[in-house]
Formats: sequence, C-alpha cells, structure tokens
Amino acid sequence: MTKQLSATSPEATLKIIPPRAPRDMLARTRLRSDSEQFRNRAVTVVQAPPGFGKTSLLIQWRQEYLRHGSAVAWLSLDGHDDPSRLLGGLTLAVRTGSGKVTFGKRLLEGGAIADSPLEAITVWLAEVARTALDTVLMLDEAEKLPQASQDALVYLLENLPPNLRVVIAARAGFDKVIRRLSAAARCVTVDAVALRFRLDETIALIGNRLDAVVDAEASARLHDIAEGWPLGLQLALATIADSEDPVASIDAFASSTAGIREQFVTALLERLSTEDTEFLVRVSIVELQHEDLCAALTGDQDAGKRLLRLSRETPLFVVGAQGRGQWFRMHAMAREALRARLGALPQSAQEDLHRRAMQWLADNGMAEAAARHALACGQEDTAYVLAQRSLHEAVTQGHVVAVLEWLEWLPEPVLERHPRLRLAMAWALALSDRQQQAEEQAQAILRSTEPDDAMRFEIDLILSAAAYFADEPDRAAHLLERWGNTPPVSDPWLQQVQANRLSVRAIMTGEYAAARQYGRHAPRGDASAANRYVVRWRTCFTGFSYLLEGQVLLAERTLRPALVQADDDLGRRHPFSCMLAALLAATRYNQGDFDETAALLANRLDVIERSGTPDVVIFAYRTVARVAAACGAEHRAFDLLETLNAIGAARHMPRLCVVSLAEQIRLHSGRFRSASCHTLANRLDDLVAGHVTEDAPLTRGALLMHQQIARAFVAFAAQDWRGADEALALAQRWTDSMKLGAVGAELMALRAFARDRCGEDGAALLREAKDLAATYGMNLAALDLHPALVDWLRERAADSEAPPVRVHSIKPAPPAAPQDAETTDGPRVMPSTALTPKERTVLELVSRHLTNKEIALAMGVGQETVKWHLKNLFVKLDATSRKQIVRRAQLMGLIQEIA
Repeated sequence: MTKQLSATSPEATLKIIPPRAPRDMLARTRLRSDSEQFRNRAVTVVQAPPGFGKTSLLIQWRQEYLRHGSAVAWLSLDGHDDPSRLLGGLTLAVRTGSGKVTFGKRLLEGGAIADSPLEAITVWLAEVARTALDTVLMLDEAEKLPQASQDALVYLLENLPPNLRVVIAARAGFDKVIRRLSAAARCVTVDAVALRFRLDETIALIGNRLDAVVDAEASARLHDIAEGWPLGLQLALATIADSEDPVASIDAFASSTAGIREQFVTALLERLSTEDTEFLVRVSIVELQHEDLCAALTGDQDAGKRLLRLSRETPLFVVGAQGRGQWFRMHAMAREALRARLGALPQSAQEDLHRRAMQWLADNGMAEAAARHALACGQEDTAYVLAQRSLHEAVTQGHVVAVLEWLEWLPEPVLERHPRLRLAMAWALALSDRQQQAEEQAQAILRSTEPDDAMRFEIDLILSAAAYFADEPDRAAHLLERWGNTPPVSDPWLQQVQANRLSVRAIMTGEYAAARQYGRHAPRGDASAANRYVVRWRTCFTGFSYLLEGQVLLAERTLRPALVQADDDLGRRHPFSCMLAALLAATRYNQGDFDETAALLANRLDVIERSGTPDVVIFAYRTVARVAAACGAEHRAFDLLETLNAIGAARHMPRLCVVSLAEQIRLHSGRFRSASCHTLANRLDDLVAGHVTEDAPLTRGALLMHQQIARAFVAFAAQDWRGADEALALAQRWTDSMKLGAVGAELMALRAFARDRCGEDGAALLREAKDLAATYGMNLAALDLHPALVDWLRERAADSEAPPVRVHSIKPAPPAAPQDAETTDGPRVMPSTALTPKERTVLELVSRHLTNKEIALAMGVGQETVKWHLKNLFVKLDATSRKQIVRRAQLMGLIQEIA
C-alpha cells in the first residue's frame, strides 16, 4: 500500500512547493488569468505535449492570483498518488496556501480516506467552502495520476464550492473530463495551439533572455525556425545565449539549423524507445501524417495508435486538418532531424517507403504528393501522369512554390504531351518573379494546340497576371478588354479570377468602389480549396483599394482578420500571407504603430521580393525603410531603398526604381542635403524620361506623380518654398486624378507648411489635411514626412495649447509591471488572503531586517502586538526563526522583490 503523506514529510513539502519562476520567464498578456476567456470558469485545463510551457503558465497564473488576493494551493502529482495520497496532498496544499494550519486535520488523522475516497473528497470540499477564502488549486502533471485518483479528481471537479477554482496542467488524458465539464460551461481549455508563441511574444522572450538588442527581423527568423514552439525557442536561445553577436547566430540558424537539430535529437528523440524512433524516421518521409498512411508506410496495423500516442506525449506533431481521420504535421526541426536519419537507411528501403507513400496518396486523391514520391522511387512515367492530374489544381490552391519545383523535373517532351501541365507552369511562373518564362509557356500552348475559347480565355488571364506582376498595368488591362465583363466560361474558379482581374483594373484606374463591387458580385463557387484561395484574393484587393483610397481604418479592418486566417491556414511565409502583411503594415505605419509595423514585415521581405505584386513590393520596402529612418537607423533605410532600386532594375520595373530614388530624396531632404537631392533627382528625371509614353497612361501617371513629389522634396532641401509649393500642387493633381486619398492628405500638410514658409496662410490646407487624416485614421506626425514639418506641427500645437504632437519611434518595450507594484525598491508582500493585513505588514518589515521595536514604531503599535503577529507567522509558515519566515514566504510567493 502506498504510504500516506504527512505534514512533516520532505516528499510532501516538495509536492506542495511551486517551482521557482525562471528569471527570464515571459508573462504572456493574452493568456492572463483574468482575461475574458478564463473568467467565471471553475476549471481550467492546460493540456499539451511536453515543451509547450504548461508549468510556466501555471507559475504566471499563480503570481497573478496572489496579486489579486487569492489563496493559491499548489500540488505536483505523480504516479504514486492513489486516492489516499491525493487527498492528503490536496489537504496539505490548501493548508499551506491559505495559512490555515488546522485545515484538514481530521482528514489527515482519521481513516475515512482509505475507507471511502469520495466521501473524504466531500469532506475536503466542505472544509474548503467553510474557509470562505477565494482559493485557487493548481495541479501540475495530472496525467500521471492512476485511474482511481482521476475518478476521484473528476468527482471533485463536478462538486466545486463557489469559492474554489481548479487549474490542471496535463500532457493528455483529460479530453473526457473537458467534454463533461464543458457541457455545463464550467470548463475552459488551453491547448498546444494557444500555448505556441506568437511573434510578438517571441520578440519579448528574446528581449528578456538576451542582453543584446535583437531586432524584429532576427527574432522573426528564429520564431519561424522554431514555429513558435516554446521549448524549441528555449533550446535555440540556450545555444546562442553566450554568443558575442546573437543576431549573427540567429542568421546562421536561418540557413542551417544543425545546432538546434543536435540539441533537439539529444533532448527529445533519444528519450524515445527504439520502436518509436524507427516509426518516426519512416513516417517522416511524407509531409503530412495520417494514421492510415502511417500504417501503409510501416506495415503495422497499430501504427495509427502509435501516431496518436506520440502526438499527445511529444511536441513532435502539429494537429492538422480534420477529415477522414486526423492529419498531423511534424515540427520542422523534428522532421529535419528525422530525415537525416532516414537518409542513412539503405536505398532500397527508402525507395520502398516512397512506393508505399505514392500508392496510398494516389489512392486517396493526393496526386501531387504521390507524384513526388513516384519520382523519388524512379517511376517517372507514373509521376508525370499524376502531375498532369494535379499540378493545375495545386496552383489554383496557392501552392505556387511547390508547382515551380516541378519545372526542373519535367522535360520539354513531357510538357509537349501534356498541355495542362504547361498551363499550370505558366500560372505559377506568372505569379512569381519569372513573368517572361510565363509568357513563353503560354505561347508554347498556343503553338502546340488549337485552344477553344475557354483555354484562350485562361491563357489571357495568365498573360494579364504576368503583366500585372511585371508592373505593366496598361498591358494587363488591355489583355482583358476583348472579353469584356462576361467571361466565356462556366467554371466558378475562372469566373472569380476574372472578377479579381477586373477589380485590379478598376484599382489601377482609381475606381476603388467599382473594384470592390466586382468582388462582391462574383460567383461564390463551392467550398473547394481552389475557390477558397481565389476568394482570399478578393479580400486582399478590397483591403488594397481602401489603403490607396486613404481609408486606413477600413483597410485594417479588412486585412487583419484575413492575415490571421492566412497565417494559420497557409503559413506565415506563404507569398499570399506576406502580401497581406505588407499591406497591413502600411496601415499600421500610417497610424503611427511602428513596433507592429516592423513585426508584421519581419522575415518576410525575401518572400515579397520573389512573389509579391509590384505595389506590395513598394509598400513593403518603403514602409520598412521609413520605420528604420524613424528609429535613427538611416543607414539601414538607405540600404533597403537601394535594394528596392536593384530589384526594379533587375526585373525591368522602372516604377520601383523611381519610388526608391524619390524616397532617398525625401530622407536627404529631411537633413537639408541639397546636393545629394539634386544628384538623385537627375537620375530620377532620366529614368522617367526614358519610360513615360503616351500609349501607357497608367504607367505615365504613376511615374510623373512620384517625380513631382521628389521635386518638391528637392525644393525643401534647398529651402525653395515657392518651388516646393508648385511641385506639390502638380503632384496633388495626379493624386486627385488617381484618387490616392492617403497621399493627398500628406501633400496637403506639406503644402500648408511650404505656404507658411512663403509668408502665406496655410491654415486652411493644414486644417483640411488634419481632418482628412483623422477621418482616414492616419497620424500625420507619425508619418514623419519631413522633420521640419513635424517641428512646425509641434509649434502650432503648442501655440494653440493643444496636446503636443508626438513622433513615434521603436523602443524596446519594458517588461510589464505587476498591477499592484509599488514604486519603492526592495521586498514587497503580495496581498494574499493567507495572511491578515497586519501580518503582511509585519512580514514585509521583518524581510527588511527591522527589530521588533522598530516594527512597533513603524506600525504605531506595542511590541507585544508585534510579538503576537510574529507568533502567528511562525505557525502559518511553519518556521522556527525570523530568517526562515522570510525564506518560506519567498518560496510560497508571498514576497516578491521590487527592483
């Protein structure tokens, strides 16, 4: 029989004392114990595999509950906790957490526990209720409990008194409990998805852990490598913590994760049994795991059970989509480590695994994945047949990168025999940075076959997309003219693509409301992945139209939920997710939130450069450059703008080069570097002169607008205020004709300043600019159009006794202070109900090494009263000396150091 816990046993002491909070532990704001999702819930179950920070979250919540005055009882569970030991542990935990030294005395000394555990639980619950204290019971590692103890715990959870709430942390095994309690709306869960770090949390964690300043870009690279897995981040940070240059170490991880992989294998994979490891190595050959697929790969009919068990007990898997059974995806670091071992298997064994995977995937309608495995096992003809069936579907679902990989594997004769393959390649190339190759593939289709109207229409859609991605808006619009607004096809996907193209054409001509109407009136289609993906683009163009129009708030309202959904479904570095992030970042910059702006674009610029539309590329690089300049990193801003110029030159996109030069002029103008501005302006004028033609009005308008804005900043640098006003007036004509509301508001503010410097009254223009900015949700000061303008706005605000204009900049966010924190340094007693207010005061003064006489003087009471409170502290904290009182209070979280 398991030995009963006693109040004086060392084992009991260790079980009821909570772990020490790590020095760099991150308090996660979105998971605060008092957030809406956890309020009025009697039971919270934190259930996730190891390495997801369950205990850390409990430690955070314990501190928060203590600050709110609750009595917090902690109990770490294990496999020896039969019902008798469980109840003994619960009793001692509440006794320690509440300071009630007589709590549960009858339960510990009597024999009722062994005779009837449920009756003893009832007595325990009644005694908790009689304390009338707001009590929180925290149970860690609950998955280790024997079944009889789990049954007793379920009984406890179903009969909680109003003053008791329970928080349970477990790896698995509480699904049935959650379902039973959730039916009565008494239970809330925190799973692995919720526990994964978001990018802002990763940035904060790195700031807490490393002394060096690590920017959002480097933090995002580490975040994406670890996929937000808390233990993976800790492993990575442990590796680079002692590095002299943490940013360089993170950059090294971005290209090679060998250091992390080695730690991952050592810390996790080698803890598994040989059978589990062999299973994982074999199933790592596929991108997604399914119980039936794993059975086919291993030949083991119990493979599905093993997969489910490993998904619960290890952090190796991410739960995927629900369908016929459940799909899982391996964590990237785990897959890399396992595939290194997979490569060590004999070639025949690897080919056999590829063959098994091909057969199962093909039989279950996953032709593109099956085709890859067919290639890997040498069955090229089968691979080409499967690719013919699947690649066009894959590109319609947004898997552009995966389709482009096939371009290297498909020989020209195969493409000649399979026009649908070539069509898929043309689509993928058009939506990347290889538009010339897209046109070559499209023309090859026209040469090799006699396409019907539907095929020719789709080819024109491809050519139009290629022209749009090549920043040739006039040609993109012309390719759609012959088809009008009614496509000659019944396919809902092509009809939606046509609607998206019409939206783009309307946006390019400044008809933003019409662009949104095209999207609203397009056919919905079915719920297939292809239709869902093309509808995502409708949302993107809607947000883009609002952004150009200047409706920043509406743009953010449209783009933010779309980005959250895209990040979850497609991945943070999917091209579409990155484009949404660039547009949303522009809205946040316009509103002055530079921190989120940097985070949104972190570790995404390379994807945007390869796969973004020209407008998105411009928005992304210009926004990041402006944020860098606002932070004082002007050298970084110029480097980014030169990169944008190089992209434009390499891809023959003059607008990118013009925007780059105009932005560089703006930065130099802010420092009144007139010579530098003139040099860049000459380059810009030559570029515009070489590309402005009458037969391309859309391109011409965009280039001339940027040219006039650049000339205005050249005049600013030379303090030629009259010339600046004239150039801004010309630029504003272009923005008005193109209905660029956000740019128009900025130009009004600049014109008001220029007129003021000319001795004229610019108040009306400034007032209109401010009104428009307020309507659109913009922050003119935060945009930092020109430092002299910002200073002028400050002066006017001061003269009118209005609140001063603030210029935002990125600064490391200080760690959040406890809500009840005081400003004085030194130890502070938390407001726990385990102690009376007088006892808390005495404890705090004892922790500051005051004598009884000094404590009496400080409190204005007699020394006998102080001795009485000290006696109570000795009893409640089970201490024998003043030093031990303080130490025990620290262990219980009753004392915290305030820095």
